[in-house]
Amino acid sequence: MTLESTPTARILPRTADNTLLAGASEGTRVELRGIVKDYGPTRVLHGVDLDVAPGEFVSLLGPSGCGKTTALRVIAGLEDATGGIVAFGGTDVSRTPTNKRDIGMVFQAYSLFPHLRVVDNVAFGLRRRRVDTATARRRSGEALELVGLDHLADRFPHQLSGGQQQRVALARALVTEPRVLLLDEPLSALDAKVRVQLRDEIRRIQLRLGITTVFVTHDQEEALAVSDRIAVMAAGRIAQIGTPEDLYLRPATPEVAGFVGLSSAVPGTAAARAVEVWATSVPILGDAPDGPVEALIRPENVRLVGAGEGIGAVVEESTFLGSIRRTLVRTDDGALVRLQHPADDRLEYGERVRIAVAPVPVPVRPRG
Repeated sequence: MTLESTPTARILPRTADNTLLAGASEGTRVELRGIVKDYGPTRVLHGVDLDVAPGEFVSLLGPSGCGKTTALRVIAGLEDATGGIVAFGGTDVSRTPTNKRDIGMVFQAYSLFPHLRVVDNVAFGLRRRRVDTATARRRSGEALELVGLDHLADRFPHQLSGGQQQRVALARALVTEPRVLLLDEPLSALDAKVRVQLRDEIRRIQLRLGITTVFVTHDQEEALAVSDRIAVMAAGRIAQIGTPEDLYLRPATPEVAGFVGLSSAVPGTAAARAVEVWATSVPILGDAPDGPVEALIRPENVRLVGAGEGIGAVVEESTFLGSIRRTLVRTDDGALVRLQHPADDRLEYGERVRIAVAPVPVPVRPRG
């Protein structure tokens, strides 16, 4: 028997009704200082520095192999750093075992005990801490209430949907009232609708508890939706850290711009901190040498225009996305460009159009 996931708009319990909420704290500062991690001759983390403020939600975002999960495991104590310091609340915990760091951790795999009921799965960490049975059951019930599953406390894991099992894993991580919550791609095994529901629920609970949270994901939409700040990782380093708005609107490098959000690489010529694209002068983000470059342009900054403006193009595909339509065109100079426009502006394959770019600052990279 599989039960449906709970609705997104569920009301969280009032603080007075739940001692887990009543005990919510201001969070703990988490710091990585010059973290280096080697596996034999291979270096996977290159002097990573990260400062997570008390109660902050920070995402480590990047492609597979960039070092984000290794960094999380170093924070958790599941991996020993080759060099550098991990600090919680200003105290060096680099040599402190995982079970002494007072963390809660949720993995991609639910890792629930199939022979234990939901309430006993959640209480497992409390039993390991020698909390008496009555107290453990009460606190487990409160944690399940927090994630909306208190009515399923006596079910077994196989009787739950994937989203419900991940909620149980979240409740198990929260029930010990940890100083820090670590989330290692906890949503990637779920279908799209459940993933969005649980993503938003995790953020609401995190805000209510005020718990410092580090979230690893390769999904930029997840990171943009829930984070206070995002650290974009590449090749074992943090390429940029900032608010979602900073990363999207002011990417520090073309690589960050290419990873966070959609961008089209358009040929242009840079001169005097601007790049000329289709006869429009566009400001450049950061520094760039004069000469031939590629400008990375967001779909929302490309628009359809009339005869005599911009550049000609041919429609390659057009995708209906509900309130908007996203269209891919090939310009007369050979560039593939995505633009975003109202859904009722329907464009057909092979149709001739003209497009222009808005003078919004863009990152550039050398052409060639």
